[in-house]
Amino acid sequence: MASREFLKILSSARLGDVSAQQKLASAYLTGAFKTPIQPANALIWLEKSYFSITNQLLENQSSTSAEIFDLLSQVADIPLAETFNSPAFEFGWSSFWKLAESADGSTTNLAAKWQLINLLINPVNQDIQNQLVDWLKKKPSSSLPEKIASLDFSSIQKIAKQYLHELAESDSSFTSNAKELLIKLQPKNEALSSLWKVWLDEQNEDALTQAAELGLTIAKLTLGLRLAQLDERVEVAETKSNASLKKAAHWLELAAKDGDRDAWYALGEIYRRPQFSGYNAAESDRCIDRAADLGHAQAQLRKGANLWRKREKSEEKVRGLQASYWVWQAHQQGVPEAKELLSKILESCPNPKSNEWFELAGYAEEALNHHAEHKLDEDWLLLCHRIIIANQFNFSKAELLLCEVGQLQHEHCVVVDIRWELPKILPRLIQIETIQQRRALLAAGKAFAGSEIDLEGNLRQRRYRFDRVTNWLTSTFSKNQVNVEID
Repeated sequence: MASREFLKILSSARLGDVSAQQKLASAYLTGAFKTPIQPANALIWLEKSYFSITNQLLENQSSTSAEIFDLLSQVADIPLAETFNSPAFEFGWSSFWKLAESADGSTTNLAAKWQLINLLINPVNQDIQNQLVDWLKKKPSSSLPEKIASLDFSSIQKIAKQYLHELAESDSSFTSNAKELLIKLQPKNEALSSLWKVWLDEQNEDALTQAAELGLTIAKLTLGLRLAQLDERVEVAETKSNASLKKAAHWLELAAKDGDRDAWYALGEIYRRPQFSGYNAAESDRCIDRAADLGHAQAQLRKGANLWRKREKSEEKVRGLQASYWVWQAHQQGVPEAKELLSKILESCPNPKSNEWFELAGYAEEALNHHAEHKLDEDWLLLCHRIIIANQFNFSKAELLLCEVGQLQHEHCVVVDIRWELPKILPRLIQIETIQQRRALLAAGKAFAGSEIDLEGNLRQRRYRFDRVTNWLTSTFSKNQVNVEID
């Protein structure tokens, strides 16, 4: 359980306190206040702090460039490779390049170079490097550091190798690690690169086998896929022998141990084949789940579909929540089949104009924008937030009054569960589809985070307050012919 001190810092950070945001990031890096170490969360809060400082610098010059550099110095302590799937990775990627190119030889400069080296050329992170290639292709060059904006991935790796040689020749805390990585990369990597090139250029099976035997992950994967006849370039036979599948499983298991998601997915396919002597449905599901965890799109769809089929036997508090998360992840990666399944699991309401609360939500929005002028009590402000959210997600009146606002939002959807008061009303899962929906949830979350738990009272008190507030909103703002659009 989080300590009181941590919760206090978290509350201040959510309200935009720059110092609290940086303290929170430090806690996620060091484990202070009994906080689980989560580099990705640390980077997210440092990004928030960075934008807060830069906004202040533009608006009133209350911040200095020194404050920005101090923050970036804190960024340099984050293991960049562990934050790849973080929403703030783009900020981290850009920041590390800025620090690495500062050329001042400081500890921060060297730390940034080492983190880029580790991400870009350390064989341990080969799976991330493969994903990074796709990530860079999707990013517009304007969002990337100037030096690397026009470079392909191999050219960026060359810069990282230059950094590696610099660190190996320096006298710093990174020198030993740099020399160790150089040794790991040089002779074996050159031999593997040569064999892999022969395979690509000549389709030489012996070269592929040798590369796999020497430990090249992609060679193990390719050999396993060919033996299982899962490689698109291999003509699929009518029957696949058990002996061939055993060899395929052997090489795919080796590639999977290296963290290759495609290998995990292929293993899941093999364990489901009736002609395979090691047929094991449970093991197949485990392999598919592992591939999904590593970001394999089709595996995420299959994991989600499997969880959806078994939802009645699931012990999760809200049935379908886990399934919807994995199907949504597949949908984010562009899997066509995911959209149809997602529509069965999650409700969709992207157009609040068609909902019954639309007009009232417009009045509530206007009241919040001028709450100081109208001197609204806190409980009235909270109810206005409830009305806006109810309109965005088409809540019933009971859901509007009783939903626990602080627990509504998940990464991909809203969970409306009011069984604590009305046990017979089943929970609903509603997809978050628009920026306006996320903004409404964020604003409400901030408002409710700073309020007392018992401020809103019981259901009877909430109903009474709802009637008073709605009457006041209608009489106050409809007379002025306010026309507020909530997209």
